Amino acid sequence: MSDPIKCILYCILYYVFIGVSGFMLGRIMPKSVFHGDRFPFRPFRWEKQGAVYNRLGIRWWKEKVPDMSVILPKLMPSKKMPKDVTAAGLELMVQETCVAEWIHGLLCALGFGCVFIWKGVWGWIVSVLYLLGNLPDIIIQRYNRPKLMRILQRVREKESAYEKCDHLERQYGTRS
Repeated sequence: MSDPIKCILYCILYYVFIGVSGFMLGRIMPKSVFHGDRFPFRPFRWEKQGAVYNRLGIRWWKEKVPDMSVILPKLMPSKKMPKDVTAAGLELMVQETCVAEWIHGLLCALGFGCVFIWKGVWGWIVSVLYLLGNLPDIIIQRYNRPKLMRILQRVREKESAYEKCDHLERQYGTRS
């Protein structure tokens, strides 16, 4: 295909198709297969538990990146930390960060399909721009996940202590 207008149109349609497909795939994937403490989602040493992203100014720009949970609140769970946080709720939030990272990584790879639609340098340029557009979302997930996992660990410990306390109360009765 040599007409640049047709090429850009087909690339846009392709990106819309893979974006919508990726979104739907992320919604239907079983969250139980995603584990924040396993490869490839666990933090790498060089990430320093997400701190390396501070050098990229992530605290300044992460809230400015479009968030699908704000755009489609009925279809996406909120990314905001609830006041009555539970281990189960936090586990789901960690899994959602894994799903988002996985889908954006998949979109980065599939985005190079425009190289075949728009042959030549412009197909490569559009594909690289698409990759660069998805990288911030991956970085945000990798930045947030270690924090969520630390909070999850504390909440699990607290819930475990409450369960032990409840068990002892049931076993021995309450003190007056």
